[in-house]
Amino acid sequence: MKISCIIVEDEPLAMERTRGYVLRLPLLNLIGAFDKAENAFAFLKSNQVDLIFLDINLGALSGISMLESTRVESQVIITTAYHEFALKGFELSVTDYLLKPFTFERFMMAVDKASTRLAGKNLRDKQWIFVKTDNRLERIPLNEIFYIEGMRDYRRIHTTQKKIMTLQTFTDFEKEISAHTICRVHKSFMVSLDKIEIVEKEKVRVNNIYIPISATYRTQFLELIGK
Repeated sequence: MKISCIIVEDEPLAMERTRGYVLRLPLLNLIGAFDKAENAFAFLKSNQVDLIFLDINLGALSGISMLESTRVESQVIITTAYHEFALKGFELSVTDYLLKPFTFERFMMAVDKASTRLAGKNLRDKQWIFVKTDNRLERIPLNEIFYIEGMRDYRRIHTTQKKIMTLQTFTDFEKEISAHTICRVHKSFMVSLDKIEIVEKEKVRVNNIYIPISATYRTQFLELIGK
């Protein structure tokens, strides 16, 4: 997956350094570079990007002001020589905070963090999956799934419409479906969070069926439901 990005930086040398780093990573697709925050802001009104490399000191409109004045859906990596704005940056949910002069290795770490977040967001936005069953691929809307049950070599998907048997593994499903949508609660079960009716100490009820929660998955499950 290519990550579209822009650079917002008013120092020419810093701009060229960041641009050089971006061009060294095939994962990144640079679609714009701006030396004024207001120009970047105007660009973002009509263009969507995955990632912004954003300096803080940008003249009339600072990078922090830009983040405070508009809802930015992109991942944001702040690039600055001033460490005192780090707390403010993270209050605004930036992905990472790079202190100049930063190395290419540190730059790659920040990009990797952004890539991981973007992958998670893409999974959360996903509304359906294709499942191998018999000799075909069947499309299943995620909002129709109650739970997925392990049965030796098979997985049985219980949906609002029917039950579907597949040889796909739980690992396959975990790669395709965000845990914020359907999460593992036991070695033999995944459950749809929005279909849970009751949560008890060691089990949940979904579609009037009680499903066990094992110690291995309990902490992650409780975090996902905000408990």
